[in-house]
Amino acid sequence: MKNCTLCPVECGANRLTGVGACGVSGLRIAKYYLHPFEEPCISFRKGSGTIFFSGCNLRCAFCQNYEVSRAERGKEITPAELADIFKELEDVGAENVSLVTPAHFVPYLVRAFEIYKPTIPVVYNTGSYEKVETLKRIDPYVDIYLPDMKFYSPALSKRYLGKEDYFDVASEAIAFMSQKPLKTRDDGKMLSGLIVRHLVMPLCVSDTKSVLKWFAREMPKSAYLSLMSQYTPFGKIENFPELSRKVTAREYETAAQTAFDLGIENLFLQERSSGSKAYIPEWDF
Repeated sequence: MKNCTLCPVECGANRLTGVGACGVSGLRIAKYYLHPFEEPCISFRKGSGTIFFSGCNLRCAFCQNYEVSRAERGKEITPAELADIFKELEDVGAENVSLVTPAHFVPYLVRAFEIYKPTIPVVYNTGSYEKVETLKRIDPYVDIYLPDMKFYSPALSKRYLGKEDYFDVASEAIAFMSQKPLKTRDDGKMLSGLIVRHLVMPLCVSDTKSVLKWFAREMPKSAYLSLMSQYTPFGKIENFPELSRKVTAREYETAAQTAFDLGIENLFLQERSSGSKAYIPEWDF
């Protein structure tokens, strides 16, 4: 943490005394609760025990959790307090413990898991701009990987994320995650495995097709794809007029048909009504 190289940015910040490119220094969270709006096999009956971490190494202009990703929200806690949160979520009936945007806190997470490892599955929810070396450190404690694959095009990644190498980095990270074996209960609850998320974006259907072709070609048959329609204009998009609207029915239907045509079987689709600010949490801290 004195010379941080946890993520591909490798900012080299001393995060014991200041903040890194992720915007944070110590362990910081913005909310934890039972979240009912994940994929059905994740939220299942009682909801996913979701912990939102502050800060992010991506700079998605359209981020729906903008205040959190930019570290404008959140409070610092210790690894021991995080372990207590694991237990609290477990005690109230969470189907799993889901860590949202956790990569820049991996050393703290390992310490928390050494204090207490939940008996329910642990979900690692990430934007996928990850180093495999860092993933290897947290992998023994993770049961389910829930990564985004945001863009295939370097030009789009540079425009919206500020990371031209996003696909190259994310595809390598997800290839590592894809080694997690699929395990499900008879009632459909996921216990282990991989779900790759892709958010269909306005005017980006051609790029979505490239992402879907990558998934069909590179991912094992056990991997799930979650094709999301929930894009909602949010964040700092004043300089991106094309992002000022939701995805059209035609754009999403074209994406879904492409997934069918490619023979992707383990597929979650989403109602277009999911594109609403009503699904964005209110931040506690």
